[in-house]
Amino acid sequence: MSRAVAMCAVLAVAVMMVAPSAAAGRAMASAADQTCDVGKLIDCGPAIIGGTPPSESCCTNLKAQKGCFCQYAQDPAYSDYINSPNARKTLASCGITFPTCPLQKHGV
Repeated sequence: MSRAVAMCAVLAVAVMMVAPSAAAGRAMASAADQTCDVGKLIDCGPAIIGGTPPSESCCTNLKAQKGCFCQYAQDPAYSDYINSPNARKTLASCGITFPTCPLQKHGV
């Protein structure tokens, strides 16, 4: 019986870990009727984090994800990066204007 309890506990932990990431993935996919995939911005890491000039692939991926910026800016996991001075400098270097984002409604 203790083995069954242990298996149930492991399953419960696994479900708690997967459910939030699955919900986040669905939320990312809905912004501006396009596929939002923050992973595609990995090429921009050196520019956004380190302040180096953005690569061509970074700019291409930023332009493809432009409709997702407000969503990323409001997501606690990404907001510090998206709202950083280096991110704004990277966008400017790529010829992209940082959008004016609507305020997020809480409790809706």
